[in-house]
Amino acid sequence: MMRNLKPALISAVVVVALSGLLMGVRISQQGTGLALTGAGPDVAMKIAAAALFIFLFNLFRDQLTALWFKVPALPRTPAAFSILAGRPAVRRLFWCFLIAAALIWPFMSNRSNIDLATLVLIYVMLGLGLNIVVGLAGLLDLGYVGFYAVGAYTYALLAMYFGVGFWTGLAAAGAMAALFGFLLGFPVLRLRGDYLAIVTLGFGEIIRILLNNFTALTNGPNGIGSIPKPELFGLEFSRRASEGMQTFHEFFGIEFNSVHRVMFLYFLALLLVLLTLFVINRLLRMPVGRAWEALREDEVACRSLGINPTAVKLNAFTIGATFAGFAGCFFAARQGFISPESFTFIESAIILAIVVLGGMGSQLGVILAAIIMTLLPEVARQFDEYRMLLFGLLMVLMMIWRPQGLLPMKRPHMELGT
Repeated sequence: MMRNLKPALISAVVVVALSGLLMGVRISQQGTGLALTGAGPDVAMKIAAAALFIFLFNLFRDQLTALWFKVPALPRTPAAFSILAGRPAVRRLFWCFLIAAALIWPFMSNRSNIDLATLVLIYVMLGLGLNIVVGLAGLLDLGYVGFYAVGAYTYALLAMYFGVGFWTGLAAAGAMAALFGFLLGFPVLRLRGDYLAIVTLGFGEIIRILLNNFTALTNGPNGIGSIPKPELFGLEFSRRASEGMQTFHEFFGIEFNSVHRVMFLYFLALLLVLLTLFVINRLLRMPVGRAWEALREDEVACRSLGINPTAVKLNAFTIGATFAGFAGCFFAARQGFISPESFTFIESAIILAIVVLGGMGSQLGVILAAIIMTLLPEVARQFDEYRMLLFGLLMVLMMIWRPQGLLPMKRPHMELGT
């Protein structure tokens, strides 16, 4: 215990210094002396509690480590259940049940819950797109929000300057995001690991700063408003139709209800997610999908087998960026207003956390993690200022108890019996 005393004291001092800076404690001159400002009783108590916790943790670290290894491991999944879940017919039945539940959900819920479910589906689409880059190809991308912003602004600018509708804008947003992914891939995909992560992080920040400062085109920090909403075969979901158009409730002879638009946006997001899942599943069964996973496992082995790692990485970046562009276009149409502040690094961190939490390469895991990461801030609204701290704590706990993710990806395989 005595050998841990010095590190424990140093850790406590560091916590006091950093916590004080983060919580607004400053040293200011008063007369001929110095005084602490911003250190109220509640702030001082929080800093003291944090320092005491870190001090005691480091002081009794050896005892806690010994106690930790006595904790029983989590129970493993029964073998019979794993065999049953691995059958294709059972998996298809499960997906059918999941899709049916998603289709029924809007008719059994209220407007706010439907709107929240739509936000979950946007993050599912983003998580699935980033899962191609990070989970399947093994490339750490910290600037994925840049492609998300490109898709959103592509549709918003086309609608503002050329009057383009949602469906045309959706295709244009996906194509533009794919182009940016392709152009980014050429100079940076020869990098690996931390270097690749730093460059992609810079790309995401460059896109945000460019959108913020290019006021002549993007309206800068004021953002772009009045973005057209999606239409259903020319039918608008507004109370009164635009010139030459017809409303949804007039066409079907029903009373106007604002929930109809919310439900339509939900079903549209669900359709885009299902399309994303279908395309990714088809790609996984193709040689390019196998090449992604081979690249993730061992790049040197890929080269020895004649696979071009640069081309494989470029494919992953381009296809992943395409789905981010689709999600960005839908986000712009749903919100009706976008600004550069909607595409900060925090969004990239949340999307990456969804992929890691769900399980690298696992589609069902991404869906489950997107639900958790979206609903967690809503459930714990009173702890909103500690949201990022809770996210970090959740990631640390996952690394300790389940580093492979909630629902890790499993490839079909065969084992020889003894």
